[in-house]
Amino acid sequence: MSRLFSYGTLQQPEVQLATYGRLLDGQVDTLVGYRLEQLVIDDPNVVELSGKAVHTIAKATGDPGDRIPGKVFELSEAELQSTDAYEATAYSRIEIALESGRNAFVYVAG
Repeated sequence: MSRLFSYGTLQQPEVQLATYGRLLDGQVDTLVGYRLEQLVIDDPNVVELSGKAVHTIAKATGDPGDRIPGKVFELSEAELQSTDAYEATAYSRIEIALESGRNAFVYVAG
């Protein structure tokens, strides 16, 4: 199992059901040194699924005062690959230590 930190649409029940076939149980955590920016989504399937044409994307600032709240989910390797397919090409998946000290994958501006 892998940990995934989500700060956006992957927290929505309808997105979880469509992407993983189940609802996820997450734990609150924080991504430090990043801020959110808006990202226009051009994939009509993602827009239909999330109900949003504008999503957010985490951009590194290095400033510990910049913080993004979210949730950490446990995913199988197959579910992580499904997440890769869901996320727009503007996102890059990295592994990072969260405020709690746990390591998790997160999709950031790349």
